Amino acid sequence: MENTIDLIEQQEKLQLSPVQHSAPVSNIIDTTLLNISQNVYQRNSEFYQEQELQYEDKPFIEANTQEISIHHLKNDCIIPVFSKDNEKTIAHQEFIDIAEDCVGKVFPHHSFNQPEIRVSHQIKGRTPDAIYKNAKDLLDHEKTQYFERMAFIIKIPSITDSINGNELSLTVGGVRAYNQENLYNKKTFEKFKFFIGFQNKVCCNLCVWSDGFVDDLRVSSYQELQSKIMNTLTEYNAEQHLLEMKGFSDHYLTEHQFAQLLGKTRLYQHISKTEKHRLGIPQLTFNDSQLNTIAKDYYDDETFCKNDNGDINLWNVYNLFTQANKSSYIDTFLDRNLNAFEFSKGIQKTLNGNSGYHWFLS
Repeated sequence: MENTIDLIEQQEKLQLSPVQHSAPVSNIIDTTLLNISQNVYQRNSEFYQEQELQYEDKPFIEANTQEISIHHLKNDCIIPVFSKDNEKTIAHQEFIDIAEDCVGKVFPHHSFNQPEIRVSHQIKGRTPDAIYKNAKDLLDHEKTQYFERMAFIIKIPSITDSINGNELSLTVGGVRAYNQENLYNKKTFEKFKFFIGFQNKVCCNLCVWSDGFVDDLRVSSYQELQSKIMNTLTEYNAEQHLLEMKGFSDHYLTEHQFAQLLGKTRLYQHISKTEKHRLGIPQLTFNDSQLNTIAKDYYDDETFCKNDNGDINLWNVYNLFTQANKSSYIDTFLDRNLNAFEFSKGIQKTLNGNSGYHWFLS
């Protein structure tokens, strides 16, 4: 009992929630935990890990992905090269390791979870000595593989806040897609996507916004990749992001407005680019299948469905979109997640009478 009281007292002293501060995330950590001993920090980390067990563990992306361990990437996957000069690419596991190192430097007094890694589009091969074997006769050591697309997240469970009763934890992550590289040429700048934001623990939906997301991070070396990740982490303002999202809870759509919104999103898919430009309609990247999921979840989702009157607040609408986004392929996943935030923000401004998104509710 005394240990439990000690943990609670330490929690109150640490003031871990970034919403209580106006400084960027990196400054928050320095000012809150500078003088805390390692033993107390470890006990507090264990407290948060126990709290996490209350939530069902769901993948942050589904689609055609599979979970994989960092050990498997390092020991069982080959590394693609640029074919004209045989220069190696920055491997998936190296991207993850660099991101982990940056997180450790920006949040030195916080523990973080093991990376959650999802991959897709397996590229198979074989060793030269198995060139004449049938596929069914290949031995394990004669097979080669790598994965064309990879996404990962790293949770920092001791930095949390709550919106509309949903607990959020600070999360960083990235995407690498070799299909966006020209591996048949000489080595040049390599492309990555990286973000820092929050994850809704109730459903494992990611919350990404523009100031914490780099969708075209081009680098030519490990050092450059590390530098750009560090810049993204240190410039991210957690408080502002949370305030933006908390504002969604104060705005509601009636059942009629939601039906109008969803109907217009379906029409959007068939409007020509010229007409979209003429009408000034902002971009919406969700497809018909995902919009069908949103319509279904409006009635059926246990956490984000409509209320008894048919009304739904924009926080729930936003999560219906981010939840439907889990069916996206890895290389479009983060971009659509950002689009969900911008779309919800645009609808919020429309309800306040000032937004280019009024077409969706007109």
